[in-house]
Amino acid sequence: MQESYIQNLFAERIGGNRYGKDTAIYKFEKIKRAKRAALEANPGQELFDLGVGEPDEPPFPEVIDLLYAEAKKPENRGYSDNGGPVLKQAAARYLENLCGVTINPDTQVLHSIGSKAALSILPAALINPGDVVLMTVPGYPVFGTHAKYYGGVVHNLKLTAENNFLPDLKSIPADVLAKAKVLVINYPNNPTGASATKEFFVEVVAFAKKNNLVVIHDFAYAALVFEGKPLSFLATPGAMDVGIELHSASKNFNMTGWRCGFVAGNELLVKAYGDVKDNTDSGQFLGIQNAVAYCFDHPEITAQIASKYSRRMDLLVPALKKLGFNARKPKGSFFLYVGIPKSAIREGKKVDFASAEAFSQWMITENLISTVPWDDAGTFVRFSVTFSAKGEAEEKRVIGEIEKRLARYQYEF
Repeated sequence: MQESYIQNLFAERIGGNRYGKDTAIYKFEKIKRAKRAALEANPGQELFDLGVGEPDEPPFPEVIDLLYAEAKKPENRGYSDNGGPVLKQAAARYLENLCGVTINPDTQVLHSIGSKAALSILPAALINPGDVVLMTVPGYPVFGTHAKYYGGVVHNLKLTAENNFLPDLKSIPADVLAKAKVLVINYPNNPTGASATKEFFVEVVAFAKKNNLVVIHDFAYAALVFEGKPLSFLATPGAMDVGIELHSASKNFNMTGWRCGFVAGNELLVKAYGDVKDNTDSGQFLGIQNAVAYCFDHPEITAQIASKYSRRMDLLVPALKKLGFNARKPKGSFFLYVGIPKSAIREGKKVDFASAEAFSQWMITENLISTVPWDDAGTFVRFSVTFSAKGEAEEKRVIGEIEKRLARYQYEF
């Protein structure tokens, strides 16, 4: 069959005339396929999904009720464009009350259709061909993907256990730094679960000022902390001079799919984001924005959610440590990032793991336990405590069964 002329019309940024011919499978698709195959091969068996990176429960009932009420208001219909005042003002109160950060709701905050949308919009405001973006790896790639669409170059900064999963800013070559324009960071971190320190943020501000960089802090897991208060980058002296922070309702308020958050910080950067956004989308439905605003005024919602994740970490971490894994409870998020064993032995049979992906596939096929592999900076798997379980008794049962399945093996690390 003759190939369509359309094949030659795709932009080079997505593969040009090679688009659609790549047979490589994205790792999350591999995980989905492996889960389906494992269930088919083990009918009636329970699969424990610790790979899902989203809340296991819906928003709180009062939030859903509020959305219903807001959806009926005629004044909330139509395009919201760059957002309504209710969310802006709630965002400013949230930053002040929870993080000790003062912003002007009229000029220093704009809503976003989630962090992903903001990360895809911002490169259009900042990146020219040849500009370098400094990004951590492993990490969320969206800003870098869009930066490359505009001809930018991504320089990866590896997150290692030796450096507490913080990027080594001193490792950047001088020729790369000379072309660098943006530094993207994310704490509490996906996938490592690591938290930043005040000292690290002070270093970042000084580094940005010295090298004329914009800092974008993806604060998607802002208030999902297990001790103390959330540490906002914007609370660092001088941070407003160099950067912005992205907030999201998805993880903090169980609002995955509602797609709402905000961008806050440097006034000029927020304005530029808004100008590009004006030509990108027509804003999130005001009913959703107003329901999210309610949540920002009720941080106790996130405190309850974080308490659940902390409780689950207190079950999972010792269970894995008992088996020899070097598991340490993070200070926030719902992710537990653990180095994989070199091999597993059962009844004299040994299985070697050349990569985290190999270990993760083995976990699914042989143990019906789903995790997410990361081979970007060492061999690690990410467990998420967002597994499905109703109540503490069910949580204990799930972790107990996971431990039982994994205890059938001896591990070499």
